[in-house]
Amino acid sequence: MMNRIKRVLIGLAVLILTVSFLIVLIDQYVQRTGLKYIVRPDQAPVSDAILVLGAYVFPDGTLSPMLNDRLNQAYGVYQQGKAGKIVVSGDHGRKDYDEVNAMKKYLVDKGVSPEDVFMDHAGFSTYESIYRVRDIFQVKRVIIVTQGYHLTRAIFIARELGLEACGVTSDLHDYGEVMTIYRLRESAARVKDFFLAKFLKPVPTFLGETIPVTGDGRATDDNLP
Repeated sequence: MMNRIKRVLIGLAVLILTVSFLIVLIDQYVQRTGLKYIVRPDQAPVSDAILVLGAYVFPDGTLSPMLNDRLNQAYGVYQQGKAGKIVVSGDHGRKDYDEVNAMKKYLVDKGVSPEDVFMDHAGFSTYESIYRVRDIFQVKRVIIVTQGYHLTRAIFIARELGLEACGVTSDLHDYGEVMTIYRLRESAARVKDFFLAKFLKPVPTFLGETIPVTGDGRATDDNLP
């Protein structure tokens, strides 16, 4: 009986070690793939659009520091003429929480034409934002802007979904101790999205009619999914 228990425990230990090893390999693979396509703003190729991934907006409409930096960096890329359109993608699934209108307002207040800013109201995850920028907004070449810890996964997803994607980091400030939690969560997200983007490729929560990024961004104003 004791020998049988011992064999079972050894088997479980081997299984745990094997799974842990595979998780580390996948995490590193996603990071290495994304890192190859991270560039400085002046190195970014001319593209169809800049994609800014959403982050927290306070109840009064104030942008979180991370989102503020993403938009500042995207504005700089836009000013350099790397893309004539910006897609802001985030969570607007409830009337009382709206990332994308706050993001568009910020850019328009800085002088970006409202016609050049497209709002993706149903960017509920990184995977969904990128899937939708391809299928709804008909983007083929994209510059993704977000913090470095997040950017490698976003680029990996985009390239697995067939986009010519590069990324520009937006780490303009020190975001404090919260980054420890974000990095831990990101490791798990990289493993999850490896399988989503490479093999499963599920359809997002919402799709809908196409709104080509070659058109007028005002077509997306206040359009809930």
